Amino acid sequence: MRIITANTNGIRSAGRKGFFEWLAKQDADIVCIQETKAQRDQLEDSLYHPEGYTTVYSDAIKKGYSGTAMYCKKPPNSVTTSLGWDPADSEGRYIRADYDKISVISMYLPSGSSGDEAQAKKDAFLDKIYPHFLELKEAGRELVICADWNICHKEIDLKNWKGNVKNSGFLPHERAWLDKLFDEAGFVDAFREINQDAVYTWWSNRGQAYANNVGWRLDYQVITPNLVAGIRSASVYTEERFSDHAPFIMDYDYSL
Repeated sequence: MRIITANTNGIRSAGRKGFFEWLAKQDADIVCIQETKAQRDQLEDSLYHPEGYTTVYSDAIKKGYSGTAMYCKKPPNSVTTSLGWDPADSEGRYIRADYDKISVISMYLPSGSSGDEAQAKKDAFLDKIYPHFLELKEAGRELVICADWNICHKEIDLKNWKGNVKNSGFLPHERAWLDKLFDEAGFVDAFREINQDAVYTWWSNRGQAYANNVGWRLDYQVITPNLVAGIRSASVYTEERFSDHAPFIMDYDYSL
């Protein structure tokens, strides 16, 4: 089972940069996309509905903002795009595809970098999504949560950690939330199970961040413990740049 997660920072922009041509060569079972920045009526072109996949889009009410997508090679039993609360629903931040025993989620957490109000919105989202994950796990479902979490967990997860300890994305309480998700709730950072290197998935467009690899690891696949033994590989694709994030690819010994 190959799962790809990618924040496209505008799916139409990424499409113009060759994202879908690259994707067609990846033989992915499920593709999770964040930050589509498009309404569904703007995505009617066949380019945005890859051949051989069931396509799901969840867009924000506000045009050109947020939004998630999922492409599934095997049609899911059911799809959920509403959690019953905002901004998850009004900003199209969540899609879940349910199969017999496993659910795959594409999620885009809010950024808190623009100020106190944005950070408060992000914190409220974290408070609300945590019990939802617990509920799914306690119901016995295996989970793969693919997301731009907008949080780096450890110092190794961003190049300039000392300069960011007071900045959104590396605040102590955000990191503690991930500690709680992993240590108390029992979820697993799939990448870190097989790779302990300093690897990044996002680079600022300012300065020479990408050229100098001054990055952050913001894009994770978070899984339930029963899937750990099936992890086969993990990679970040950086040979082409489709957005300020890089696609993150994982292979699991698991059948949908």
